[in-house]
Amino acid sequence: MATEIQVPTLGESVTEGTIGEWLKQPGDAVAVDEAIVSLETDKVAVEVPSPVAGVIKELKAAEGDTVEVGAVLAIVEEGAAPAAKGDEAARASEQREDGKEKREDAKPAPAPAAAKEQAKEGAQTLSPAVRRAVLEHGVDPSTIDGTGKDGRLTKEDVVAAAKAKKDGSIADAAPQQAETSSAPSASSGDSGERREERVKMTRMRQTIARRLKGAQEEAALLTTFNDCDMSAVIEARTKYKDMFAKKHDIKLGFMGFFAKAACLALKDVPSANAYIEGDEIVYHDYVDISVAVSAPNGLVVPVIRDADKKGFARIEKDIADFGARAKEGTLTMADMKGGTFTISNGGVFGSLMSTPIINPPQSAVLGLHRIEDRAVVVNGEIVVRPMMYLALSYDHRLIDGREAVTALKIIKEAIEDPTRMLIDL
Repeated sequence: MATEIQVPTLGESVTEGTIGEWLKQPGDAVAVDEAIVSLETDKVAVEVPSPVAGVIKELKAAEGDTVEVGAVLAIVEEGAAPAAKGDEAARASEQREDGKEKREDAKPAPAPAAAKEQAKEGAQTLSPAVRRAVLEHGVDPSTIDGTGKDGRLTKEDVVAAAKAKKDGSIADAAPQQAETSSAPSASSGDSGERREERVKMTRMRQTIARRLKGAQEEAALLTTFNDCDMSAVIEARTKYKDMFAKKHDIKLGFMGFFAKAACLALKDVPSANAYIEGDEIVYHDYVDISVAVSAPNGLVVPVIRDADKKGFARIEKDIADFGARAKEGTLTMADMKGGTFTISNGGVFGSLMSTPIINPPQSAVLGLHRIEDRAVVVNGEIVVRPMMYLALSYDHRLIDGREAVTALKIIKEAIEDPTRMLIDL
């Protein structure tokens, strides 16, 4: 009996997706609830499972195709053993074998070790983002241990392997140079070969580009800056981090402090927690903070619901959960729906200062940056303090300069004196 696998409901207002990668091919056996294809939507990648066990008989679309909700993706022949493939799958297998034989006739057989590595590489299923990273960094995916779901490689795994390879190459550079200096080089200088590659943008990257460009064109964007002395937060974190981790089973980070400080600011400056809809302003009596998280396919912004009502531990757990699921690719549309204000931490990548772009339809975004020791004047004396630049980008159509500066000043003061967050000042 043949079963059709259809595009599932992808979320509110999401009517279509793009086939990012087929995880199964015609003739492959599939178990119940085993993923057969990865669909890319505007915000997340969704793996579609098979509702039945059997063998993939036919694929109805190709990678890169746009498919609507309800469209047939593939046909599974229920209960068929892996050896009992459909005629089409058998023909595809024969064609693959014929092509393989021709290729093997045209070149020497690989050594046993090389053949093993090729088999390992061929068995891996690489996402488009991982394939691009492999090509960009020139690493062998078969030598990398995956940390993603079911041991699959992530972009971060490839980048880490490339960095390790580079560090090893630098360490070996001196002896290699000594060995080769006495012999003439086979090819000196640049080979002159220049390559370029065209890769279709993922659906998520297209959406990011469209939304950010739309924000620039629609909103009257402006950014105000301030600097912040992180001494008090660092001292509090150092003093209580062990007790905090023991009690709550989560590390005490900096994002919890900034989330709570932002809640104070948004309470006093409600326009920074609002957005424009048509000719109306929509205000919120709650704070849902979107936190920018790096995922293999791009930047995503899952939402901490009711951040103003949550404690530090709950906020830190939410952020840690978002980070882990973003890396695994298991964030859902519901995780990113809504949000009234965004915090983006470019400091984890080493950014000193930036002008973040708002996340539509929101009207403000807080940009955090790296902490570095700088000379500042305190009570008439020059001292060294751990400082961070803060940036608040806002839609000037809704938020006046005075309000934006006030909101950022409240955040700065709360971070420099965390007691304010306890007594609601």
